[in-house]
Amino acid sequence: MADLPREVPEDVQRWTAKRRVALVVSILRGETTVVEAARKHGLTVSDVEEWRERFLAGAENSLRSNPKNDEALKDEMIKKLQRKLGEVTLDMDILKEAMRPYQTFQEGTSGE
Repeated sequence: MADLPREVPEDVQRWTAKRRVALVVSILRGETTVVEAARKHGLTVSDVEEWRERFLAGAENSLRSNPKNDEALKDEMIKKLQRKLGEVTLDMDILKEAMRPYQTFQEGTSGE
């Protein structure tokens, strides 16, 4: 028996590469924002931002004289994410240090 396409309910939409590209392009054109797109389609902002970053990285790579292979692109993305994680960690450490005097004050007055 031949494989028949399964019926998918109308309210279920798959996020194919083509749909993700269309969404990212609409963001880049200024037709919508990341937050609006995420809300409208029931996605997380981080998912949409990741799609945008991957799209831009792929576009940049495709315009290179010598495009990088997938492994090199992954390594580059890992390094970028590690740098960002380091920045966020540093920011948190600075905020914790800045809050230290207030935590001491709060602990000293709560028992009175």
